[in-house]
Amino acid sequence: MKRFEQLRDLVMSLEGDFEKFYDKGNQAAGTRVRKGMQEMKNLAQDIRKEVQDIKNSN
Repeated sequence: MKRFEQLRDLVMSLEGDFEKFYDKGNQAAGTRVRKGMQEMKNLAQDIRKEVQDIKNSN
């Protein structure tokens, strides 16, 4: 569950940058959004592997 909380916190932390990029056209915010999305991708992959390992060990 800790990883899920990390993922949720990451999504929430990007909300302001999404608004700045899409509503105000702030290019630096777009860079932060892309970086955050890459972190989410990596975290999601780690969670997926962890779930698969737990599933296969039982």
